[in-house]
Amino acid sequence: MAVDVRDAPKLLARPLRDGERGALTAALAKAKLPTEDIDAPGRLFWRFETVDEVPVGFGGLELHGKDALLRSLVTLPPVRRRGIGAAIVTALEFEAGLHGCRSAWVITTSAAGFFERLGYAKHERGTVPSAISATAEFALLCPASAEVLMKSFA
Repeated sequence: MAVDVRDAPKLLARPLRDGERGALTAALAKAKLPTEDIDAPGRLFWRFETVDEVPVGFGGLELHGKDALLRSLVTLPPVRRRGIGAAIVTALEFEAGLHGCRSAWVITTSAAGFFERLGYAKHERGTVPSAISATAEFALLCPASAEVLMKSFA
């Protein structure tokens, strides 16, 4: 069953500067997601809020030429199962497209079904572009058992 993003809540995306990543780190740790490299160069992160400025989640990108790695996607517990995650993914895909990316990759141990509903397809680890497979997220932080999914924008 595909998710209809037209029904997704309207969110505001606020870019996080390097010194503003404490809340992101806390949310990721609580969700048992990797936090080790969020302060490394080249990571772009956003805090997502409702139009009345209620924080609802975080998400990030690593840009690698025509490929983007979606990462650190977390919806805050009180607002889960309301379409917030899908709205965050849509916003991140849009941002990746603005940067010239033609595909988005995600590595997950628990959310493959969620991403499949958003149009992502599973890929064998050996088919991942070298720029993505060289990321800390792919090579070090996520276990080899994590699933890899990709969505093409073209």
